[in-house]
Amino acid sequence: MANQIRYILKRIVYSFITILVLTSVTFLLMQLLPGDPFTGGKDIPDTVMEALKAKYGLDKPVLQQLLMYIGNALQGDFGISIPDGREVTDIIREAFPVSFDLGIRALLFAFIMGILLGIVAAVKRGTAWDSGAMFLALVGVSVPSFIMGAILQYFLALKLGQATGTQVFAIVGWTDWHSKILPAFALAFGSMATVSRLMRTSMLDVLSQDYIKTAKAKGLSQRQIIWRHAVRNAIMPVITVMGPLVAAILTGAFVVENIFAIPGLGKYFVTSVQTRNYTLIAGTTVFYGTFLILANLVVDIIYGLIDPRIKLTGRKE
Repeated sequence: MANQIRYILKRIVYSFITILVLTSVTFLLMQLLPGDPFTGGKDIPDTVMEALKAKYGLDKPVLQQLLMYIGNALQGDFGISIPDGREVTDIIREAFPVSFDLGIRALLFAFIMGILLGIVAAVKRGTAWDSGAMFLALVGVSVPSFIMGAILQYFLALKLGQATGTQVFAIVGWTDWHSKILPAFALAFGSMATVSRLMRTSMLDVLSQDYIKTAKAKGLSQRQIIWRHAVRNAIMPVITVMGPLVAAILTGAFVVENIFAIPGLGKYFVTSVQTRNYTLIAGTTVFYGTFLILANLVVDIIYGLIDPRIKLTGRKE
């Protein structure tokens, strides 16, 4: 227990340091961007420009600005979105639940369908089921989410709606289930392919182990062998990629949200880049980065807890 507590505390400290580094680098990179968020291509008198910089603290030395920003960020204050005068925290609070909803749907779809496809491909190795599952995986890793989104919009929303006379899936928006299926599928497809390929490889390795042969010799059915013994061990490598997959899904959500006109945080991030809204760019970047760091922290701890072969100290038994 003491080793577990030390390991968890160490991981928390490392994560906190990473968040500080991320915040500092993000802020300093904002300082290197050309232009400023005030002009927008317009001529502003120098006196007005100086007043605006003084109001938002941009007339202070960069190091002082950085320390102030880190201090405020630790309190959940990412400053003011300069073009519209709104608190960045308020924008995140309003838009992130939509992005989170989309991400959770995509993550569940990717893992459930990916694991099932991987199991089927491994159990039916060399058959049409295996070929079909791996073909879907190949398509998933080859086709970007924005291309998949456009394909789904055209065939399943537009063409299917014209053929049936009923709008089964919405082309854009985020209101009811009609509008939430296609964006989640488009966002999850690539991750689903990664999970299915990894699960297939892991299942094939587990099914060749001696204890599986022993279970067969004892007369256990194939279903019992697969679900009671094989899947439990084969799923461990899949859990280790949860962190990177969460990152892939969240970063991919920016593009998918714009394609399907979803009012999530991705829309604000893209707009902030176009308008050089430094505070909103930095705020959303730090927020997403912190979210991903914490997700990887949770995955590391969970993996050590659920796998009896792994010690949280980092040593195997």
